[in-house]
Amino acid sequence: MPGGRLTQQERQQIALGLADGLAYAEIARRLDRPTSTVTREVMRNGGPAGYRADLAHRATEHRAHRRRQAAPRGPKAPVQTHGRDAEAVREYEETFTTVLMQAGTPKMMARVLACLYITDAGSLTASELVERLQVSPASISKAIAFLEGQGLVRRERDERRRERYVVDNDVWYQSMMASARGTAQLAETARQGVGILGPGTLAATRLENIARFVDFVSESIARAAEQARDVLYTKPETPSDSTA
Repeated sequence: MPGGRLTQQERQQIALGLADGLAYAEIARRLDRPTSTVTREVMRNGGPAGYRADLAHRATEHRAHRRRQAAPRGPKAPVQTHGRDAEAVREYEETFTTVLMQAGTPKMMARVLACLYITDAGSLTASELVERLQVSPASISKAIAFLEGQGLVRRERDERRRERYVVDNDVWYQSMMASARGTAQLAETARQGVGILGPGTLAATRLENIARFVDFVSESIARAAEQARDVLYTKPETPSDSTA
């Protein structure tokens, strides 16, 4: 499988594949590239509808030029442990960020979340995030506020009383439950509209259908989150437990 950066010809093939309605996996197969490479390339250069091969190629050259200019300031990537390839980790972080963006997370928030998730500790201080992502403290503060609101990050104090931003195994459960509560509130509000607009009217019927659909989704999310939490975090029984 070829490595290295995408060539201009490969970008043109990506553009043609998108125009033909091909999936990322099929485009990647034709290029003999990982699907993640094609996904990242498209999402960081306008998305499926806005991707242009020539603009994407120029943008990549511009980013590479800026990276070379910034090099004298010193490396910002953390030293890799466990024998990890630093370049592979950097590319994976970009891929993870791109997928989060594709799922609807704003870019800076996605960068912060990906950065936190690929650290072994699962936590960083604001200054560490600023250094790693090379952005302003205000950008980090705004991103953390958003992620906290979504239940994706929490704060805690370390032994030096520094505030750390944490992602752990329970974060996604809490986020899913918050989503379920928000969805349930939408269903309740839709039902209120049925009484106001008059049962049997077209508008009321529309709202009732919304409420029924959203109710089902909300209950399904909550049930699935609870079941997944039990499966993932329940320790298997020991022999002594089973005979007690």
